[in-house]
Amino acid sequence: MSNSSQHPARAKRVKLSGRDFAFQVFIYVVAALMILAIIYPLWFIIIASFSNPSDVANGRVWLWPEHLDLKGYQALFKQTIIWRSYGNTILYTALGTLFGLAVNIPAGYALSRQDLVGRKWINALYVIPMFISGGLVPIYLTVKGVGLLNSFWVMIIPFAVSPYNIIVARTFFQSSIPDSLWEAAQLDGASTFKYFFKIVLPLSKAVMAVLGLWTAVGIWNQWFNALIYLQNENLQPLQLILRRILITNQQVAGNTTGQLAAELQQLSDMMKYASIVISTLPIMCVYPFLQKYFNQGVMLGSVKG
Repeated sequence: MSNSSQHPARAKRVKLSGRDFAFQVFIYVVAALMILAIIYPLWFIIIASFSNPSDVANGRVWLWPEHLDLKGYQALFKQTIIWRSYGNTILYTALGTLFGLAVNIPAGYALSRQDLVGRKWINALYVIPMFISGGLVPIYLTVKGVGLLNSFWVMIIPFAVSPYNIIVARTFFQSSIPDSLWEAAQLDGASTFKYFFKIVLPLSKAVMAVLGLWTAVGIWNQWFNALIYLQNENLQPLQLILRRILITNQQVAGNTTGQLAAELQQLSDMMKYASIVISTLPIMCVYPFLQKYFNQGVMLGSVKG
């Protein structure tokens, strides 16, 4: 038996011309530079959080800390409110993500059904808020009127509905769930609710992972809503507490002179890098496990518009 028959994959290889090879090399170089441009800033933040601020300011920190220094983390973790706010953020993210999926996924499925009465008008009602907002004052008065102001649930319930997520879910259901499944389920005597929970949801893990990740990241990074609607420090999330600590340290350093001012400014810089690391680490740890669903869900949801 010939060598080509033993290795058909090798036999099908096409030798690239000089121009094609040069273009392929160019593509790889550009891709490598883009990856480096994304990864290096993240790596620099991590090593800067463990470095002396003077080394960072003087450009001596490139790939590894020049002198290992943990003062930034020590100063942050001495703040007892950090741990409480961390717990608040975890609860807000977990409950907010579950509640967001519970309202956005069924809404997207309902809008994907051709037999929904008033479907076009309801779609328009979801699209309009994406371009026109009621404004901060009306929203604040609404939140206050329903009794959610300065409460735990103000970070979960009022902002759970996302028109964008609903439209993504609707597009996914229209392009990925064939109507023949619904017809077969009807022949078997399945109701709409049974069809949704038994058939549609198990087939929608990709889009649920995508919307769940988007929602979780949005809630985890949220600080403005907490600034407006939460005055109770015990209920405030991590991002708002870190912002307050950094602003306070900068103000103290600005109101001080001499060597003490320089030391306080260095400590403030170290805490700034450390706060970025501890606030993004959980999301960065979760993302790799959802990446395959994320890519799959985005592609499936973009087949039809």
